[in-house]
Amino acid sequence: MNRLKIYITAAFFTAAIASCKKELDVKNPNSPTVDNATSESGIVSFAQGGVYEDGFRTLKYGDGIYGLFYSGAVGFHEMMGDVIGAEAANGYINQIGCPDYVILDNGNKVNNPSSPAKQHDLLRAINQNSNQGQNTTYYEWAYMYQLNNVCNNILDLIPKATLSGDVASKKATLTAWAYWWKGFAYARIGSIYYAGLINNTTGATNGNYVTKEAIIAESNANLDKAAAALSSVTNAGEYTALLTKLIPDFTQVGNGGVLTIDAWKRNINTLKARNLLVNTPVATMTQAQWTSILTLATAGIQQGDKVFTLRSNATNDLLDALSGSVAAKTTATAAGGNTYKLSERFVQDFKAGDKRLANVKQTVTWLGNADRGNSFNTRYTLVDAGVTANAFPAGVIQFTNRTTGGYELFLAGSFEENELMKAEANIYLNNLPLALASIDKVRTTEGAGLTAVTGTTTDATVVKEELRKERRIGLAFRGLSFYDARRWGVINDVTAGGGRTKAVVISNSNVVSTNATINYNFLDYWDVPDNELAYNPASATSSPVKNPKP
Repeated sequence: MNRLKIYITAAFFTAAIASCKKELDVKNPNSPTVDNATSESGIVSFAQGGVYEDGFRTLKYGDGIYGLFYSGAVGFHEMMGDVIGAEAANGYINQIGCPDYVILDNGNKVNNPSSPAKQHDLLRAINQNSNQGQNTTYYEWAYMYQLNNVCNNILDLIPKATLSGDVASKKATLTAWAYWWKGFAYARIGSIYYAGLINNTTGATNGNYVTKEAIIAESNANLDKAAAALSSVTNAGEYTALLTKLIPDFTQVGNGGVLTIDAWKRNINTLKARNLLVNTPVATMTQAQWTSILTLATAGIQQGDKVFTLRSNATNDLLDALSGSVAAKTTATAAGGNTYKLSERFVQDFKAGDKRLANVKQTVTWLGNADRGNSFNTRYTLVDAGVTANAFPAGVIQFTNRTTGGYELFLAGSFEENELMKAEANIYLNNLPLALASIDKVRTTEGAGLTAVTGTTTDATVVKEELRKERRIGLAFRGLSFYDARRWGVINDVTAGGGRTKAVVISNSNVVSTNATINYNFLDYWDVPDNELAYNPASATSSPVKNPKP
């Protein structure tokens, strides 16, 4: 059996689903019999538990330092997007977000102390099957192909399921559920790996690796199938009742909840807009592509729409309140006190008077080991909004809340992301007033309390900077920062127009630079993990599985 099949069969079927069985009523899917997978309660339990457990929580390898999908795999993105840093060496997380070099205000050039020094070389050096869970590139691949296989299994079971009431509407709802999460999984794969596998057969795989563009096309195709299934629902009551069972009840709070059919279709449009936006460099985006993004986002998530979220519960079934998210792992009483360290550049991007800065606390400067990085020293940490003594202001978005059920983690799209995609498209389509209005809407929604910028400028450069800052702050900890840094060219070598200037950096001697230059020089798309290739080598007709960038 090749390693992918180990991921998507053994890893799924032997997953520790029992830990959430009480809350989710997940039955053992090891042998999907009529009793536990083709009855109505059985397929619902299978569909719910498989998606949430195998998609985001249970994996063959793991690490207690960076944790699960939304603390670990998404954390890697936030490190490369310079929202957080890390000193721990587990999974080489101290190195994957470490820039090539930093030039301080005094002219000193501080090179990456790691060996290999360049992130490109590091990612390739550690991309070995023998590294098992210490291969940073392994996690997102393994989680998303587990999720994809679960959804293939759901699709196989739907025709066999014995359902009550309006059977056609219930089957359509389950079909939409499976294709939505398949579209999500392919979107994640195509947005970080240079190549991937299209696998729509349960428990099987193939050696025909295709381009990242083909993977994104497959994501969109599955999202379209989800939308088509939703359009075939004729009994809204049956749809709502079934979706209420598929979505864990403790996540049906705030922005999370049971989506109407139309709201789900809008969620689909938002994810399709994201697929195009984050995988196309701004420098090469065409007017037609910006128009497509605007069209999709205009038909995307509206304010008040329910979206897919996660929360913790008393038994931490799906999300650990203290460690299950990037934000939770960046929260401490003092700077540097948790796994992740809040980036000085992130704090730098707040506008003066932004009430969301209540999420950030300045403490005594934390200096990490000089041999672990050149940019992660910081004065800041996130504030736990769930601690009464912190007196967190009402109406302001909470970046972290470590009380049970307090933190709302967005699994896919949100109103804020959709509105900022509209804003960016309108900037490049020369609709600046509309772009500014969208930015103001997001700030109002998150309780920023900033003076409105609508109508204040006709300078596209100024509006772009407002957009850049708002995506950095308003969408923080949602796994979008690296996508943005990549498509904006920030991660490119400075010789290719990349990097960041006028940056705040604290030196290892605790001197604050406010005009530093950072050369990130990160790899834009990762090679296919060797954990896969070692057992499932590329066929002779495969697309390249390694990014040609040196």
